[in-house]
Amino acid sequence: MNQLKVALSGINDTDNPGPGVGVARSLKDADKDIKTIGLSYDIQDPGNYMDFVIDKSFILPYPNKGWDAVFSHLLKIKNSVGLDIVIPNLDAELPLYIKHQNELIKEGIKTFLPTQEQFDLRAKEHLSSLSDKLNIHYPKTFKTTNIDELTKSLQELDFPAVVKGNYYKAYIVYNLSDAIYRFTEIANEWGYPVLVQEMVKGDELNVVGLGDGKGGNLGLVAAKKMTTTSMGKFWNGVSIDHKELLEVANNFVKETSWQGPFELECMIDGDKIYMIEINPRFPAWVYFSTGLGINLPKRLVDYISGKDVQRHSDYPSGKLMIRYTYESIADIKELSYLATQGESYE
Repeated sequence: MNQLKVALSGINDTDNPGPGVGVARSLKDADKDIKTIGLSYDIQDPGNYMDFVIDKSFILPYPNKGWDAVFSHLLKIKNSVGLDIVIPNLDAELPLYIKHQNELIKEGIKTFLPTQEQFDLRAKEHLSSLSDKLNIHYPKTFKTTNIDELTKSLQELDFPAVVKGNYYKAYIVYNLSDAIYRFTEIANEWGYPVLVQEMVKGDELNVVGLGDGKGGNLGLVAAKKMTTTSMGKFWNGVSIDHKELLEVANNFVKETSWQGPFELECMIDGDKIYMIEINPRFPAWVYFSTGLGINLPKRLVDYISGKDVQRHSDYPSGKLMIRYTYESIADIKELSYLATQGESYE
């Protein structure tokens, strides 16, 4: 039997962690014979040196270089070590993979991604109408492209408010000067639009799930954030059984026929559920679901490989996820090899 080779991106396992290492750990937990291939955009990504979960890494050109550059590198990887499945885990690269996924399939490389229509539905400026369909709330949100629009939008909101990028980063701001500073920072790094959003009080609860593309799901897990990084990233959390929130996730999949991984980020204020964000990929905390017995990355791989897949979402509540820093020692030759050859030692 041929060894399954799965490539995954988002291996920047820092205080702003990507999902890739958690996806790789999940696959290795289920089947150590799966060959995990890291797709990295930075030679200093920690995942490049975590050979206990990622067997080999390759450096890819940034998505803004266009599909041809990314595609040619993927084909080189396939010719070099083999490549059966790609799991992209970063928002910025997903539009490319979604648009060109049929080209990958023609080369024998499988993916499991939302359609372009589904991807557009979860764009932050469209979440209000989707929230209405799901019978939940959405904070008042404005799309801005300059300081004047930012100022006018903030006049409609009370401080504190939230300034956030269309793909990454969100900051709580307490006055206009603070908002302008964060607006400029986000725009310089990620471009426009920059969103300005009403601040919603309550508990932040998230759901990770996997849609089968036919209106059903292949598993759901809900968790409450207990502590976060300075960028709001999930650090420590607890698994919860919130029936209403899980029903929202189930209805989201039904309403959109969502295909592939997703994360719902919600705020719960009493009996009100507010949709904050929908991420169209696995979150960085996806390994928590695996630790609870719902191995979504393995279910994804099995599902698109035509295997029978468990669909239950039976997991224990009250379990803690504790994230911590860890020092790994490598030889500088490994970094040099990665920088000059574009791939890691095997």
